[in-house]
Amino acid sequence: MSTGARHRDNRGRLDYVHRLISDGSCSVVSLDVFDTILWRRVPRPVDLFELLGARLRRDGRAPEWLTDTSFRRMRVVAEEQARHRNRSHGSEVSLFEIWQEMPLSLFGDAPIEELVRAELELEREFTVVDLDVAEVIDSAAKHDVPVALVSDTYFTGDQLDHLLDRPELALPEDVRVFRSLHHGTDKASGLWQSVLGELECGPEQVVHVGDNEEADHTTPASSGVRTVHYRRIDDDFEPVLDRERLAAELSGDSAERLSPEHGDFGLTSLRAKTLSFAPDHPDRALDTAWRYGASVLGPVLTGFAEWVASRAHHAGNSVVWCPMREGELLSRLVNDAAAARGWNVEAKPVWLSRQVTAVALVDPYDRDSVHEFIRKSYRLTVGQLLAMLNLRPGDVPTLSTALNTLLDHGEIIDRVTDVMTETPHLTNSLAASVTTARERLLRSLRKSGALDSTDLTLVDLGWGGTIQWQLARILRKAQVDVAVSGLYVVTDERSTRLHQEGLRAEGYLGQAGNPHKVVEALRRSPEVVEQSVSAVCGSLIDFNEDGSPVLGASAGSDKQDGERRAVQDGVGAFQRQWNRYVANADGHWPTLTDTARAPLATVLTSALRSPTEAEAGVFGNWEHDDNFGSSVVTRILPEDLRPAVPYLSPNDLDDLHMRDAFWPALIAASDPRLAAAANARANGLIDPSAFDPSGEQSETRLRFRTGDDEWHDGPCKRVRINHNGLSFARLGFHARDATDVSLAIPGRPAIVRVDWIEATVFTTGDPAPKVLRWEKPEDFAGLTFAECTWLGGNMVQFATPHAALWLPLSVRAGAPVASAQITLAFAVLPQSDFSTRMPAAPTSARLVGRIHEEYRAKGAVGVVAGGARLLVRRLVGRR
Repeated sequence: MSTGARHRDNRGRLDYVHRLISDGSCSVVSLDVFDTILWRRVPRPVDLFELLGARLRRDGRAPEWLTDTSFRRMRVVAEEQARHRNRSHGSEVSLFEIWQEMPLSLFGDAPIEELVRAELELEREFTVVDLDVAEVIDSAAKHDVPVALVSDTYFTGDQLDHLLDRPELALPEDVRVFRSLHHGTDKASGLWQSVLGELECGPEQVVHVGDNEEADHTTPASSGVRTVHYRRIDDDFEPVLDRERLAAELSGDSAERLSPEHGDFGLTSLRAKTLSFAPDHPDRALDTAWRYGASVLGPVLTGFAEWVASRAHHAGNSVVWCPMREGELLSRLVNDAAAARGWNVEAKPVWLSRQVTAVALVDPYDRDSVHEFIRKSYRLTVGQLLAMLNLRPGDVPTLSTALNTLLDHGEIIDRVTDVMTETPHLTNSLAASVTTARERLLRSLRKSGALDSTDLTLVDLGWGGTIQWQLARILRKAQVDVAVSGLYVVTDERSTRLHQEGLRAEGYLGQAGNPHKVVEALRRSPEVVEQSVSAVCGSLIDFNEDGSPVLGASAGSDKQDGERRAVQDGVGAFQRQWNRYVANADGHWPTLTDTARAPLATVLTSALRSPTEAEAGVFGNWEHDDNFGSSVVTRILPEDLRPAVPYLSPNDLDDLHMRDAFWPALIAASDPRLAAAANARANGLIDPSAFDPSGEQSETRLRFRTGDDEWHDGPCKRVRINHNGLSFARLGFHARDATDVSLAIPGRPAIVRVDWIEATVFTTGDPAPKVLRWEKPEDFAGLTFAECTWLGGNMVQFATPHAALWLPLSVRAGAPVASAQITLAFAVLPQSDFSTRMPAAPTSARLVGRIHEEYRAKGAVGVVAGGARLLVRRLVGRR
């Protein structure tokens, strides 16, 4: 009887076998050998042939021109030919017979026995005992239950004994071994009849554990054997492996994904093994989050933690420091890695953040320093800036009317900088605040012990190394003789400033922007990694007098917190599995410190570039905080872009600014067709130009008018037509007092169906955004059309390349606009004949629309005033 219906995971399946053994419910435990008792440190069995080819070439037994992949193909074909030749004698062949089909002349004077032995020894080197299955064998021996091995294999008895001869595998002396080579038939064709006949017991008394659906499950179950399907790779993990394999092949790294000494380090099998022991989560979202931790972040962070522990161990650093919020998880991973390897390294969390180090570094007497500090803020108001610097509004009376103004354009940033640096009493107040912040930071570091040594090594995810750079300068200013080093997952080009100052800053998967594809993938979409690794708490915004941390509000919901914990639990589950084999190998298990970086980089970057629909469904709802003074919290998949997905083309994703969308690939993943196109383009399968319309090209152009009645050129964006025949544009601008926006939507003569226009605007003195939307016929009826004609509904005919409709932003928003982001969703029917004009919408419809617009902007008084203006124009027109 199969247990597949009873148990979803391998843990439950093996527990079931243990129960049958312990309560005497079975007479024989039968086990498959390969991918059950033994698994290989390569993704697929045939990958071993590549390594064998490399070994033979290295040892001078194969010609230099014979590549690894060519040898693999030769070896596969040789086996097929041997089986075809031996068909009349049975389906199985020996390894010796397979090598007889190889072109032996290519291998010099090496005898065939030596070549067969080379393959056998490689199998011995790369096969690993499954410790959980070994426990089943131990349990059977303890309860005097006989063990049988049933294997489809071309190995002889002696060869199989050699592969199974391991100290961690205690096979009973009386173990029965059934090999397809010996019986001349495999498990799916007749081997099971021989097994049941020789065991001399009823099939219902046998419980068999194996990985193959047909040979180990369906066939024996049809004879009455109770089977346990010990799956190696489940259906959800296959697409993950496929995206990694494709990414490696297309990037040219496929040859590097297997180490000649270590294969894939067992990463594929151990990830699959971890996933097969997944806990039973109450909902699909938690399961997806846990699996992401186990299969993506788990191996990457396990490798990173091992690399950090190794670097610290060999450098003689007994303590490394992990800045919070990521430090809680990272310190635990580093400590577990060091313990598994026996290295004298301890990782400790420490409270640090970009904000507190930035405040402590400000030079109030240096205008450039103050200006740079203010410029780095995002959607921070003047009042919030003062609060961050522990200044009271009363200290800055000249800014009292601008406290709610966003620091989002050069003019206001320059104004605040000038006030702070040119007003002596304010500069002195700022100096006192910075000095106090610096003293509190140093007090916290001394209290934690981080300044006890002459070297302070920070361990963090990385990117620009900003905290390290700022902290090093703070310590130098405070004349604290401590060198600040950094060990990171990845550093981008900004880390060069650390090197230029003689500071050690190393990256595990990438350093100083290289390899570009690896670093760029993380730099462009870091949020899900940051959120997954962070503790469930707010970011550090200050210290109390005693050096204890002051935290901001925590972003996200209870649901997100639960999913984040699930990701971290998955990470921990993989590392425990990895460390279990490290501990069992008595110092012979490979490390992930050097040659494993390329395959681990592929694991992470392919996940960022090609997330699955399930991953998009979970992480798209996560929120991300800005972590630098403001209270801005943004969804990783912004709400305002969800309705735009049907209008996007793959090339539109590149046009999105980082503040528009943290993870563009996650947007694509929510639409299967867009995802397929985006993946094809990202992997170089399709030229990006294939997603742009052919023929004459045009651009959507934005201009804005300010209070002085002057028009200013804004941004423009190329018009694209996606797989749905739809188009999308997002354009933003900053101004002091914008009143209207002009949108030349198609940038050429065309009839356009404008499905909706949305403007997110910030008015002067108001930090809260206003969202304005035009999508109904009455919305368009009240607009101004310059060289274009409203045809009714949401249809507009643009007569010239510069024809545009105008949006009355300040009227709708109730105040002049300081900045705005305009999003358009539309469909274009280009026209080559300029003279063809469609009939305009009825005047009555225009009148109703204008009244509607006046009422929405100014109420009943506005309608009356608008009607009066219309009457005056008509009377003047009659004269």
